Amino acid sequence: MLTRRALLALAASLLPGLPGAAGPAPLSEISAYIGAITTIRAPFVQINADGSVATGRIAIQRPARARLDYDDASGPLIIAAAGQIAIFDGASREPPSVYPTSKTPLALILDRRVDIATSPIVVGHYQDGDATIVALRDPEVPDMGTVELAFTGAPLRLLGWSVIGDAGERVDVYLEEHEIGVAIPPSTFSIDNEMRARGLVKDD
Repeated sequence: MLTRRALLALAASLLPGLPGAAGPAPLSEISAYIGAITTIRAPFVQINADGSVATGRIAIQRPARARLDYDDASGPLIIAAAGQIAIFDGASREPPSVYPTSKTPLALILDRRVDIATSPIVVGHYQDGDATIVALRDPEVPDMGTVELAFTGAPLRLLGWSVIGDAGERVDVYLEEHEIGVAIPPSTFSIDNEMRARGLVKDD
């Protein structure tokens, strides 16, 4: 079974020419890096709390938009747009479950303004092998748990993130070799379009 440390080691091994880390990347540098991202598209590997592994592709368009497609056709489809996150169940024909994006870990990456350097929700900042880990916990959104963002340094790069619940259960997501700044069609993030495609609503 893959572990978080093994996942970070794999991530670092796929980055050619990465020098030995001298310490965690500064929070100001991480904040500027996230704030400068417009789009990301990448395959991902997800390790669930029960040890099972899922794969898929993620597309992000900051601010506010994201889409996670799982390779397993019976798995979920997750779309974030217009302040909402919709979770479609691939094994049913029911309408999606919908939540405010602000109540989910994706909000920490999708917010228009990212200020990790001075944010009071930063509860940890440390080095784990060649990775810098930034732990975030928002007391105003306790259901979100703790979110750990993992980065490489020189040059800075987002490796993925982990979501840890209050009972210690965690889900780890690793982004494989990804593209930044690529054009992504707006329809990719349309919840309404997906509902029409699934026959959950009818066109007027």
